Amino acid sequence: MSSPILLNDLARIEATRLGFDPQLQPLIEIPQLPGIDRSYLEPDFLLAAYSHPVQWGVEPLFANWFVPDFAQYPQGKQAAVCVPLVQRPSGIHVLLTRRAGHLFSHAGQVCFPGGRIEASDPDAVHAALRETHEEVGIEPTYIQTLGEQPIFITNSHYAMRPVVGLVKQGFSIRPDPSEVAEVFEVPLSVLMDPKNHRLHRLPGKDGNERYYFSMSWQDHFIWGATAAVIRNFYHHLAAASQQLGR
Repeated sequence: MSSPILLNDLARIEATRLGFDPQLQPLIEIPQLPGIDRSYLEPDFLLAAYSHPVQWGVEPLFANWFVPDFAQYPQGKQAAVCVPLVQRPSGIHVLLTRRAGHLFSHAGQVCFPGGRIEASDPDAVHAALRETHEEVGIEPTYIQTLGEQPIFITNSHYAMRPVVGLVKQGFSIRPDPSEVAEVFEVPLSVLMDPKNHRLHRLPGKDGNERYYFSMSWQDHFIWGATAAVIRNFYHHLAAASQQLGR
């Protein structure tokens, strides 16, 4: 296991507001899962993984945090995020943002672009692409939607639908400073290597324990809902590589 990275200013803000430092919580040993061969991280296979039936399941420890559709959690505030897969000469990268430090909720946290599904949004896909355009400036015409992942139920009672999209070349980044402090990319190969996935245990004041995954890239600490979505993406692609092959 790697050592915690040094806290930057936004991470300190995050730790203060949360009441705990997510980077320093105890690590739990987990079974080592196989990595995904890079040939399965190319655009054509990613498209196949979402255009063909694939049998897979969410992370068992978090099964109660995921539902297949919004009807299964009607009390939740419906939201959608985009998982932008950017094509680079070195391979696919995943675009992430760090939320602005002045925001009321999740300030300073790493997340996917996204937000609440508005009444004007016909579906979660439209909401995810709209929010991506508003937050980081990528126009919907540059994003080819591949598919959707199971809905994640957050601690703040949001029902968050991840929408996976392949970002075409030629886009430009224009972050909205009122929401986004930073935009960065992580190689998909790094996030799809389970050796980089860590499981933390958070002792609760009520005696109950909570768990969350984390991943690190350079000076970025990815955890919580975002890490759970990435872990699910790994399970989906790992199953697709076994069932669809080449």
